[in-house]
Amino acid sequence: MFCEPLAGWRQVSVRERRTQVDWAQEMAHFLGTRYPSAQKVSLVCDHLNAHTKGACYEAFEPATARSLVQRVEFCHTPKHGSGLNMAENELSAMTRQGVTGRRFATAEELRAQTTAWHEHSNARQRTVDWQFKVDDARVKLKSIYPKLEV
Repeated sequence: MFCEPLAGWRQVSVRERRTQVDWAQEMAHFLGTRYPSAQKVSLVCDHLNAHTKGACYEAFEPATARSLVQRVEFCHTPKHGSGLNMAENELSAMTRQGVTGRRFATAEELRAQTTAWHEHSNARQRTVDWQFKVDDARVKLKSIYPKLEV
């Protein structure tokens, strides 16, 4: 799942596995199609072991991997703060709205359903009105966001 909350855009990909190579290939496709001319893209992601710079080196030749990695600024969510990751929230919405309680015989059937969901959501340009401020985070997630004494 890639999403751009303020633009109301998301894209879901279905693969047989979720390996580092799979993620790196999705990342390369994302950068090449969504941001082909961007010099730097800030990517907020969780701590899944596949979401690393090293994944690009597993998937591509060193020169290609380096060119991808140099274009990405990795911003990891806190380990116990997945609610702060908009892609996780979008996955949850997609699951509730189109996948829950259903079985898919093939990855292609699931792919068709998830594509229909993200195309419908994108057409509506459903954005995220994020209102969680740093001070609120420090109250609700005080073990993750300690107040810094300066």
